[in-house]
Amino acid sequence: MLRILIAFISLMAVAQLPQVHDTLLWQRTLIEQGQWWRILTGNLTHTNMSHYLMNSVVLLLICQIHSKHLTGKKLLKLTCFLSAFIGICIQFTEINAYAGLSGVLHGLFLWGSVKDIQSGTKSGWLLLMGVSVKVVLEQIYGGAASSAELIEARVAVEAHLAGVIGGVIALLLEKAITYKKRGFH
Repeated sequence: MLRILIAFISLMAVAQLPQVHDTLLWQRTLIEQGQWWRILTGNLTHTNMSHYLMNSVVLLLICQIHSKHLTGKKLLKLTCFLSAFIGICIQFTEINAYAGLSGVLHGLFLWGSVKDIQSGTKSGWLLLMGVSVKVVLEQIYGGAASSAELIEARVAVEAHLAGVIGGVIALLLEKAITYKKRGFH
């Protein structure tokens, strides 16, 4: 998994280069003009280096916390699924431009918390409750002012909500695939 993490964090660093950033950023008008890749790649971009570093560190922490459930392949699949899901969901909001991995991070955290619960790790309940309460409060009160100041942009709480919903869908899809492989109908 370490190689996947290093590659992904390096890819996000390359996405910070101005010419690359402008090509990958989630932008509503350009997506509507046919630049569909931005639905997925907007999650690789960040508003500034503080935003990039913060998301990179949180990704590393989530992968460490949930390492017993994550392989490199699983991380890659989840990240791609969540990125696409969030990129599509944002189309249904008022957001015109989006950058950041925080929606994906929320989805990964929820997914890992439920995996902890399923494996009998009691702290999974606390983690699940924490991420759930955080997202509900953000929907009511908005994102943290300190985070907005750090990233020099409004916190896209819509992406956080989409991320946790995507995490739930990923869990349900995994369950459906498991049942299908076992021959249940």
